[in-house]
Amino acid sequence: MSNKLDEQKTQTRLASIVILVAMLGWMLVTFLGGKFGLPVRFAFLADFAAMGAFAWALIVLFKVWRQRQEGE
Repeated sequence: MSNKLDEQKTQTRLASIVILVAMLGWMLVTFLGGKFGLPVRFAFLADFAAMGAFAWALIVLFKVWRQRQEGE
């Protein structure tokens, strides 16, 4: 039981770190893109990368939530 709980905590922590890094990276790329006049395609690239990271984190958190629901 403890091993499964530790694994869930690790997955939750990893998902939260991915969300934080994706958000900060997205904001940084958006800021720098506007400041240096980068083409819009780089903004779309950053948007899609952030959406991919958010989708991955959402899936991981959903799996952890379902595992906890089944364990109760």
